[in-house]
Amino acid sequence: MRLRRATWLALPLLFVAPALAACSSSSSSSAPAATTAPASAAASTSASSPAAASGGSLKSGLKVFVIPKNLGNSYFTTSDSVNSGGALAALQTLGETGSETSGTADTPSSQIPAVQAAISKGANALVVSATDPTALCPTLKAAMARGIKVVTYDSDAPTCRSLFINQATPQALGVSEVDLLAAQIGDSGQIAIVSASADDTNQNTWITYMKQELKKFPKMSLVSTVYGNDDTATSTSVTQGLLEQYPNLKGIISPTTVGIAAAAAVLDTAKYRGKIMLTGLGTPDEMKAYVKDGTVKSFELWNPADLGYLAAYAAVELASGSITGAAGQTFTAGKLGKFTVGADNTVLLGAPYVFNAANINNFNF
Repeated sequence: MRLRRATWLALPLLFVAPALAACSSSSSSSAPAATTAPASAAASTSASSPAAASGGSLKSGLKVFVIPKNLGNSYFTTSDSVNSGGALAALQTLGETGSETSGTADTPSSQIPAVQAAISKGANALVVSATDPTALCPTLKAAMARGIKVVTYDSDAPTCRSLFINQATPQALGVSEVDLLAAQIGDSGQIAIVSASADDTNQNTWITYMKQELKKFPKMSLVSTVYGNDDTATSTSVTQGLLEQYPNLKGIISPTTVGIAAAAAVLDTAKYRGKIMLTGLGTPDEMKAYVKDGTVKSFELWNPADLGYLAAYAAVELASGSITGAAGQTFTAGKLGKFTVGADNTVLLGAPYVFNAANINNFNF
């Protein structure tokens, strides 16, 4: 797999090593190969001011609400916060009024009131990680009818947004996670998936591609997909249930940062460590201990702070009228450089990155 650009371009506080490995996935069972990531100098435009970002054409003082799936989720804390260089940092740089708001549960019923409140407060743009591909649409369409620009990030609502900021292609993520696990279990054995909620757009799309990739490994069988709802206690419980129900289980894929951390904590015992392999999507800080003690060999992710940062820039570009979200349009997202809008009003951040014992200590988020 070789995507348009590497994601790991411009967080110098996170990049403490001179050379880092970029994910390279294939249909074989071999582990992704390591390559050297580009230096942050590859970003073509400074984010030091709105003028530097887009020739002075962006409006300032816009009200932009960042609405993740749920609050209290470390993944979204990283993607959204000023301290990590996420969405609110971009909005601060651009001179906008930015705030993060959502419910506490990864459900439409928890998220929709936050969207409605943002609309009532005079939002110019919404940056939303959709908890469901359709349930948010009546509310998001109402926002768009008022001229509010809607950008989805991380998880899409395809029929009710102006632009989607995609962390990596769904196929690349699904394929690479299966390939990682296949390499760890010798292409053979029962595996399971610990997902977020049953309605999450991104999770279900990735799982579809996982199932397609599994056809290349006839000795591997997917015995169950369970849902932890991006809640630590629930994810822990469903993982324990898998171990009880499938005593011959060889591996688990959890394409959610909450789920993989919870599953790792369950497997971090002498009974399971090194015997049931775990991979998926996780953040380095949450997974370091499990990689160090051998509970987890490797997992992957993109840079969530870059994802939020890019989404915020795109929202301001749209709200300023600098772009409409049409395919072929380009814009510069500050320190991340130049991006082109692709098909289906989608902007691609870049390729996933594989973390393992050799590189995980190079990261701090």
